[in-house]
Amino acid sequence: MTFLVAGCSPEFSGSSGPSPVGTDAPVIVPGSPGAPARTASPGERIGQAPAAAVAADVRFAEGMIPHHRQALEMASLVQARTTTRTVRSFARRIAATQTPEIRAMAGWLRELGRTPPDTHTHADAAGYGMATQKELNALRAARGTAFDRLFLQLMTRHHEGALRMADEQLASGADQRMRLLAKDVYSGQSIEIARMRKALEALR
Repeated sequence: MTFLVAGCSPEFSGSSGPSPVGTDAPVIVPGSPGAPARTASPGERIGQAPAAAVAADVRFAEGMIPHHRQALEMASLVQARTTTRTVRSFARRIAATQTPEIRAMAGWLRELGRTPPDTHTHADAAGYGMATQKELNALRAARGTAFDRLFLQLMTRHHEGALRMADEQLASGADQRMRLLAKDVYSGQSIEIARMRKALEALR
């Protein structure tokens, strides 16, 4: 979500459109992720009215929530089944990033008056690298190096599916929050895919 930090102004008109920057107080304009903020110029018009959510935004959130939940389910198996530090690190990172993303998407859906998918609903994310029940059972049964190999294979495919979902959202979505989240998913999981492929190669 993008925020503007500004001093209160008695000239605020309540308009929903972009507003000009006055000269009484500085307005800080956040940069893109990783970029520094800047101070707006006097008279500069800040922010367009946010675009209304479209079907692609809803589809992304309702599909990515169960997709993320399965990733968390797979990551939760790691601690008891392997001592490999690299694999454990992947699991911790997945939990740290995807748990808050689930909360953000669920909250956004509730704001629209929609009920977020429950824990066991996977239909909207089917075909996007999701593990089958047979594969999950095999992962639960594996230990040591066999677990590491299967976990990395399944999670790499799972992440690749998330990239496709993010691509689709960025191509057709309109809501700024969902677009930013899709960009974060694409960036973070692309990096993890590359790292997991290297880890998998090291096991061979």
